[in-house]
Amino acid sequence: MLFDNSYQNLPQDFFERINPVPVNDPHLIIFNNDLGKSLGIDHKINKTELANIFSGNEILKGSSPIALAYAGHQYGNFVNQLGDGRAVLLGEVSTPNQERFDMQLKGSGQTRYSRQGDGRSPLGPVIREYVVSEAMNALGIPTTRSLAAVTTGEKVFREVFLPGGILTRIAKSHIRVGTFEYFAAQKNIENLKTLADYTIKRHFPSLKDATNSYLSLLEIVSDRQIELISKWMGVGFIHGVMNTDNTSIVGETIDYGPCAFMDEYNPSTVFSSIDAHGRYAFGNQPLIAQWNMACFANSLLVLIDKDTEKATAKAQKVINNFPNKMGEAVMNVMCKKIGLDSSKKDSQELVKKLLNLMLKNKSDYTLSFRYLSGFIKDKRGDLLKTQFIDQKELSNWLKDWDEEIENQN
Repeated sequence: MLFDNSYQNLPQDFFERINPVPVNDPHLIIFNNDLGKSLGIDHKINKTELANIFSGNEILKGSSPIALAYAGHQYGNFVNQLGDGRAVLLGEVSTPNQERFDMQLKGSGQTRYSRQGDGRSPLGPVIREYVVSEAMNALGIPTTRSLAAVTTGEKVFREVFLPGGILTRIAKSHIRVGTFEYFAAQKNIENLKTLADYTIKRHFPSLKDATNSYLSLLEIVSDRQIELISKWMGVGFIHGVMNTDNTSIVGETIDYGPCAFMDEYNPSTVFSSIDAHGRYAFGNQPLIAQWNMACFANSLLVLIDKDTEKATAKAQKVINNFPNKMGEAVMNVMCKKIGLDSSKKDSQELVKKLLNLMLKNKSDYTLSFRYLSGFIKDKRGDLLKTQFIDQKELSNWLKDWDEEIENQN
């Protein structure tokens, strides 16, 4: 495994150099063999050594652990310093295909950014992120990946004592919208430009020769968010905490805190006890993505154009285009789920009618679409009928849908 850490070459304001805090008795729960192989990690490493590496007890050659600084809007309120309070970036791994990925330990102890926290993680959230992130990857949704999970042999206090764990997260990037907000809030234009240039060079090299590379950066990050959120909507995924510090600039799902796949279809479904007003409800996710991109745009204004009015007008155009592009992307995903062409108005109407029917009947989101596939095979739809109280309305919709499938061949 070849380590590098290009982020550590940025100014000292970007991070804190800090090693993971050693743990008492690490044991490997699981190692993701397929992911490990793709990263070029030697499969012959024994479990004891893997446990030491992925607990942070052993620092590999070439690794230069750092905790990243960033800010963020949390539930709409700006917090000027957050950062990796319980994680360290070990470095970047270059794969045999010359791709570069971040490797981060989550739950690895206190850092400068811990804010009175212990820097540790209970085992439960470690297992949840491992399972859900790998499920998202299998579903074809851009996401961080999970390479390993270990127990620490130590207890973590969260109202009660719980077993501790550490997750090894693999990501294309750990740069967030909140990272840009961090330097924009400080009015540190030099560091902001350094961050933007680094982001373009590492993640979007094609933008280097763009007429306005910083405006193009806003456009491409916005497009990545549209692609990501539309796919979330397709599988009923609720992130739970779409703060700007949880918004990856490369468009990966990151930070699996209170998250879930929706059962009963309802756009108002919330999956966070903190989210009392439903800011991050399932149906609000496209709108929140636009809000987050507006925060990103605001951070980039000083780079987009020295004239504030011109910069604002250019950025506003990107943000104004966001809802239509998001609407098209979501509709494309939803029409594919029922096997129809999203460019046709009849297809779109059928999706809307089906969702209204599901809302009215409190239908299970995943099962309704799954059983729709069964209906194609035998035209009986016995399982599908279990999801709908109003059988007459369902029959009418199925008749219209069947006709449209024939029309579109």
